[in-house]
Amino acid sequence: MSLVGAVNAAEAVVMGCSAGGLHALKVVLATLRPARKVPILVVCHTASDDLQGLARLLETCSAWPVREARERERPEPGVVQLAPSGYHLLVEPSGELSLSVDGRVSFARPSIDVLFETAAMAYGPRLIGVIMTGANHDGARGLAAIRQRGGIAIVETPATAEVATMPQAALTLAGADHQASLERMGALITQLIDPRPIHP
Repeated sequence: MSLVGAVNAAEAVVMGCSAGGLHALKVVLATLRPARKVPILVVCHTASDDLQGLARLLETCSAWPVREARERERPEPGVVQLAPSGYHLLVEPSGELSLSVDGRVSFARPSIDVLFETAAMAYGPRLIGVIMTGANHDGARGLAAIRQRGGIAIVETPATAEVATMPQAALTLAGADHQASLERMGALITQLIDPRPIHP
């Protein structure tokens, strides 16, 4: 798949992570600097209910604002929106976000699969899906849905992941268009979104 073709299509990025995910997000967001802004929707399994604290922490290393996703708002270009604790985050066919307290999926709520599957339906081939470190299989089915609808799948290289279970499960079920270490992932996503040279 050519980077140019992918860039022309990309309108949103969805990311999923679990164990080790806070560090992973900090590394990726610190190096994610596309000139063309798209929405970034994130599910990070965390034992903490302090999503505002998580957003503030991530914002210290991100070039873009980070905040909690809210019911019936639209994904905002140039903003990182986090799934609230205890709620599934969905992208409706209308493009609006919605929150659900339906049962856990892959033992998780929020579920990466739920976000990825609904985003795949809403964006089709204009979506980039990213799976990073984690200790369960959440996200594998959702990444497969993204690829089935023509989107781009990026998976953290299992050998370099803090916990390899989640990226390995994603590769086994869905495969990937790209594998990358965390240190290379931000630059890869930047290139996929915006092929113009990045000047310091």
